[in-house]
Amino acid sequence: MSRYLRLYAHFLRFSFSKAMEFRVDFFFRVVMDIFFYAVQFAFFHIIYLHTPILAGWDLEQMRVFIVSYIFIDALHMTVFSTNCWWLPIYINRGDLDYYLVKPVSTLFFLSLKDFAANSFLNLLIAGSLVVWALTNYPAPLEPIKVVIYLLLLINGTFLYFLLNLIFLLAVFWTQSPRGYGDLFFSVSHVMERPDRIYKGVVRKVFIFLLPFAVMASFPARFLMEDNQWHLLGVIFGVTTCFFLLVQVIWRLGLRNYSSASS
Repeated sequence: MSRYLRLYAHFLRFSFSKAMEFRVDFFFRVVMDIFFYAVQFAFFHIIYLHTPILAGWDLEQMRVFIVSYIFIDALHMTVFSTNCWWLPIYINRGDLDYYLVKPVSTLFFLSLKDFAANSFLNLLIAGSLVVWALTNYPAPLEPIKVVIYLLLLINGTFLYFLLNLIFLLAVFWTQSPRGYGDLFFSVSHVMERPDRIYKGVVRKVFIFLLPFAVMASFPARFLMEDNQWHLLGVIFGVTTCFFLLVQVIWRLGLRNYSSASS
């Protein structure tokens, strides 16, 4: 474990030094994400001009949900997104050889080697929005539930990353430029809607098969609603299943991989 922590510390140092060489890109990302955050709040504010309740939540509760998926998006963009972008390219070009021979987990290395330091300020802004939404929430929040909620947001980011990986790893078999990455981002907007707006089979699909409802909606419900402890079992059960599924797909994909030297 200490070896992996030292390796990740090296990734961080390299990423921050590289980001400072491209300062225009750094500030462009900040402006772009601030605009994205503003659009999210404006979208739901307009809806609440016409109804006091949406999916069982009032405006203050919806703000907690909004900052939840904003934080997940920011954390994913900072930690995982760049690595996900490069993964299909490495596979298609046969460049995995360099990483497969390293004395660490190849999937760990490829998933975390590029920390998007130019998105780090956006992560701080997203974190500040979480603090703002929680401190301005009109009802008292249990401290233990707040702590668990924050951990669930990290878990939601990890689950988002796992699902993204599954769509990308299809490139082992399709040899397409991005696997099904574009399809993933089209479907991922489901995370930006409360889970209760979906009903029946569709809702079950977004909980168990494409678990976007589990990422932000469930943590928000756990925090704000009473008697929602059972959601923890669903969240960690789904996350564990998708983690194991990624391991299986990765190993099967490597069997189908054509290296540059083959």
